[in-house]
Amino acid sequence: MRPLKKLPYMRRAAALLTLLLTVVLTSGCSGQFVVLDPKGPIGDAQRDLIVFATLLCAVVIVPVLILTAIIVWRYRDKPGSKASYKPEWEHSAKLETIWWGIPVVIIIILAAVTVKYTYALEPSKPIVSEKDPITIQVTSLDWKWLFMYPEQGIATVNYLSIPEDVPVRFELTSDAPMNSFWIPQLGGQIYTMSGMAMTLYLQADEAGDYFGSGANFSGEHYAKMRFDVKAMPQEQFDAWVREVKATSSELTKDGYEALAEPGVSEQQSFSAFPEQLFREIVTKYAPSGSHHHGGAHVEPQPQTQEEQHSHHSAH
Repeated sequence: MRPLKKLPYMRRAAALLTLLLTVVLTSGCSGQFVVLDPKGPIGDAQRDLIVFATLLCAVVIVPVLILTAIIVWRYRDKPGSKASYKPEWEHSAKLETIWWGIPVVIIIILAAVTVKYTYALEPSKPIVSEKDPITIQVTSLDWKWLFMYPEQGIATVNYLSIPEDVPVRFELTSDAPMNSFWIPQLGGQIYTMSGMAMTLYLQADEAGDYFGSGANFSGEHYAKMRFDVKAMPQEQFDAWVREVKATSSELTKDGYEALAEPGVSEQQSFSAFPEQLFREIVTKYAPSGSHHHGGAHVEPQPQTQEEQHSHHSAH
C-alpha cells in the first residue's frame, strides 16, 4: 500500500514540473509580438479587435480558472471536512442563469463587434487618405515573391519599398501553389491564388523596416518565402525608384519564366518589366474568362485568330 500513498505527491510533482516547463518554453520566445505592435491603420484596428476579444473572453476564463482551483481545494477529500453534503442536489436556477447567461451575453457582444470590424476592415476597402494610393502587383512563386510597380515601371524580388504614410493598393495573384501574403505590423494576411487577382489596402504610418512573409505551406522551401519591407519618406522613395531604373537590368518574358521556376532567390531589382505581365499571369490559367476579387478586375487576353478558329471548329 505504500506506493498508493505516494501517488498524490507524484501528481503534485508532475503538475509542478509541467508548470515550470511551460514557463521555460514560453520565456524562450523572446521575439517581439509584432502583431501587437502595429504601424498602420489596418494593423491598429486589428490589434484593437484582438485585445478586445481577449479581454472579453477573460471575463469567463479567469473566474472559471480561479473557481476551479478554489473548488478543488475547498472540497477535497480530507479528514474532518465540514463541507455540506447534498447528494440529492441537482438544480439551481440562479447558478444556471449565471453560467449560461454570462457566456451568451459575451458571445452576442463579441459577434456584434466582430461583424463591425469585419466590414470596416474588408481588404479591398480603400484607406481614407488625402494622398493617392500607390499600386503594387504581387505574385507569389516557388519560393519567392515578385513585386511589380506599374506606375513606376520597376520590379523587385523578395523586398518591397513603399512610401511612408501613403495607402498601398496591393493586387495579388499566384503563379505557383496558393500562398498567403502577410506583413504583420501593417495588417492581416490575404491569400494569393492562381487565376485570381485579390486586392489588399495597407499603409505604413511610420518609416522603418518591417517583416513580410508567406503564411502558407507551399512546398519544400516555404519557410524561405520571406521578404523585407522598407517604408520611407516620399522623397527617399522617389530616389530609390530612380536608382533602380539607373542600375538594374530589365525583366524580360524569358527572364520571368526562369524566375518562375521552383527555387529560392536572393533579392533582385529590375528597371522594367513586360507591361501586361501581371494580367498574363492572372489569366494564363483562364484564357476565356477573368477572375477577380475586391475590385482587382483583370480582363482576359484577346484570343488570336488561330484560337478563335479552333474554338468555332470545336462547335
